[in-house]
Amino acid sequence: MTRLMTARAVPLKGQEARLKSLVHDLARDVRTEAGNLRFEATQDENGAVVMIEEYRDDAAFDTHLAQPHTKAFNAALAQTVENGKSEVTELSYFAREDAARPDIRGTDHIGLTVPDMESATRFFADAFGAVTLYDVQPPDAPPMAGKDPEAQLGLTSGTKITHMRLMRLGNGPCIEMFCITDGQSRAPLRLQDQGLTHIGIYVDDIDTASARFARAGGTLMEGPHPLSGVEDGKGNAGIYGTTPWGLLIELLTYPSGNTANPPLPRWTPHP
Repeated sequence: MTRLMTARAVPLKGQEARLKSLVHDLARDVRTEAGNLRFEATQDENGAVVMIEEYRDDAAFDTHLAQPHTKAFNAALAQTVENGKSEVTELSYFAREDAARPDIRGTDHIGLTVPDMESATRFFADAFGAVTLYDVQPPDAPPMAGKDPEAQLGLTSGTKITHMRLMRLGNGPCIEMFCITDGQSRAPLRLQDQGLTHIGIYVDDIDTASARFARAGGTLMEGPHPLSGVEDGKGNAGIYGTTPWGLLIELLTYPSGNTANPPLPRWTPHP
């Protein structure tokens, strides 16, 4: 069972900016904790900062409390907020969506093989503002090759993974990119080919996103065009394009939702 809670802190007069800065730094550090599943901060109409936190289990929460950044934050609240501390409220789920088995969370990342890591990184950064998190396989490390990766990853004999990088793109799955040499390779799939054919990215302003996509080096197809069937609606639109190396990407937006009646709401990245 996860630990889900809110923590509400009311800044003292003149301490509003200080509290926001403290929470911003705390969010950055807490999100690196292995047991943290969620940390978000909002502000209510009275100026109080409300933090929404979720941890894997009781042990993960205990570990969080023992972290130096948590202790430093709580100590700083003594001079920053009313009552010298935040007001914590424990929460529990009672009407949670059930879209998978209990031990399945969702899509963690999308894997892409690219011809040049730095060019691909620049494209995703320029087109979408994606952020590089870290290199799983640095380019200056010995290549990942041999019988073990061939057996574990289904690589053809002699294939070498020379570079792996993880990027984050908004509130969705991360993008894991590979540079691979000396193995059999095919061109990127088209929409009519079998297999994973494209990535769909939700945008709020499709015209602005399309222009940025093109400036980053992508090639747009015809559009933007209305969405089809139950996804049609005022302001709903989509357009396909390809990256400089040929990967198919769909930009889409559906502010009007859809007219379907599915058993669960469609997952949509939150703003």
